[in-house]
Amino acid sequence: VVRRHLLQQYEQQHFVSCLAGFYSCRWKRYQRQRTEPGKCCCSLRECMFFPLLVAAFCFSLVFLYTWGEGKNDYNSFDWYNYGNLGYWFLWSLVILIVAAVLFAYISLLLVLAMCLLAEGQRLYLHWSHKIGTFLVLGFSIACLFALSILWRDHRKTVRLSFQVTAPYLHIGAIAIMVLLAWPVSFHAIRADKRVTQVIIVGPYLAMLLFLFLIPLGMYSPCIREMGTLGPKPALIGHRGAPMLAPENTEMSFLKTIEHGGDGLETDVAISYDGVPFLMHDDTLRRTTNIAEVYPNDAGKAASFFSWDALQKLNAGTWFLKNKPFVGMGSLSKADQKQAMNQSIYTLSSFLRLADSHNKLVIFDLYRPPEKHPYRNLWLRKVLDVILKEAKIKRHLVLWLHNSVRSFVQSVAPGFQHTMGRKAPIEDLLKHNIVKLNLVYTDMSSEDIRKYAAANITTNFYVVNEPWLYSLAWCSGAHSVTTNAVHLLKDLSQPLFLMTPQQYSIMWILTDMTSAFLITVIFVL
Repeated sequence: VVRRHLLQQYEQQHFVSCLAGFYSCRWKRYQRQRTEPGKCCCSLRECMFFPLLVAAFCFSLVFLYTWGEGKNDYNSFDWYNYGNLGYWFLWSLVILIVAAVLFAYISLLLVLAMCLLAEGQRLYLHWSHKIGTFLVLGFSIACLFALSILWRDHRKTVRLSFQVTAPYLHIGAIAIMVLLAWPVSFHAIRADKRVTQVIIVGPYLAMLLFLFLIPLGMYSPCIREMGTLGPKPALIGHRGAPMLAPENTEMSFLKTIEHGGDGLETDVAISYDGVPFLMHDDTLRRTTNIAEVYPNDAGKAASFFSWDALQKLNAGTWFLKNKPFVGMGSLSKADQKQAMNQSIYTLSSFLRLADSHNKLVIFDLYRPPEKHPYRNLWLRKVLDVILKEAKIKRHLVLWLHNSVRSFVQSVAPGFQHTMGRKAPIEDLLKHNIVKLNLVYTDMSSEDIRKYAAANITTNFYVVNEPWLYSLAWCSGAHSVTTNAVHLLKDLSQPLFLMTPQQYSIMWILTDMTSAFLITVIFVL
């Protein structure tokens, strides 16, 4: 009977066998050791390596969150790499997938370790997992360092994201502490010295207390009283609707209008014979088929081509081939056919289209390079197109270019003059500025309120993600420039919107529930 009982105990170790097998590659019971009461859970070498495992988890979590919240700028990141590498590829998506896989891997190792500790097993991480841990740690640190050097504004994006995600990150952190209560209580009870128990439990309780109280210092513009939310920010299509059609083409602007966009944004260059046309890049390589039509001039500046030469280029096939945005849906056959037949668009046609649909327009003006015949006449040429050719209603024009602004105000009264940077209110009013066009990382609800009090509205660019648009809405922004008019138009209210009372209830319930569960775990 005793032998049968012992045999049953020996055989009923399937769960522990799986844990140890995946963590240590020790599938046999005789390969494993239990932790004796009062003894360390692992050898000195394993004790030294375990903090590296925890560090790999923390750094990979930080990088995954950082990169995930940076999705708003993935297209800019891929465009930057295109400029350096010369070919288009969705590097941003690859990095996101790699970061998610590595985080899942290191999280699994940590969960296995926690379960083994809870089962009273000594830890031994297999050498292959140790190599994997070093790879995850190295990759995460290297990527975070590269971001801090090459993409410094990304830190501002992450700080903005905390304003809407912090309440939910707090709940996640509390949930992790509840799960950690299991192994912490187990080893604290098994410790044979009071000092050891204090060393185990003390830091845990200190961190728990910090998490319980941290909401006292949280701020989010989306936590506000009922009835204090301002109107939904207007949507200005960034180069049209570049997730639905080739950027800066007639199709792209028509898609913005079709989805209810309030305005159109574009970029204006001047051809060699003086025709203003729409093009963002210095060259034509990315958004046309110039490598096929003029292979010897593919690297030539776009402004050095005549309008006749530009008309021969296709401005749509690249869009179907490269699919420039992560998460782009498939186009209908009709849209594919239309995209394949797009050509470079003139400023005159763009303005007539906007005027016919009563849409605001804002554009960046690019001065022609040296030795261009219109280098010193480009602004005059643009104004002639606006005032004499297109004859768009002047109040629809958001004039952004800052040079010779007083001259523009004298020859074209009625434009809504817009500044591309923050400035003292006195200076803005002095120059008749009625709108600020700011990069979204400069978003501040305090500044928005200050400018609004002086009847100066704010537009933020480029806002693509719903969470960022929600933050702009809660902060009081008047409008945003976006690649995703078709997505943001469907938001009926900001994400993460709640009243202070709702947040207080969520905070108190989270703390009370977690405190109860942790107490139960320690008592039992």
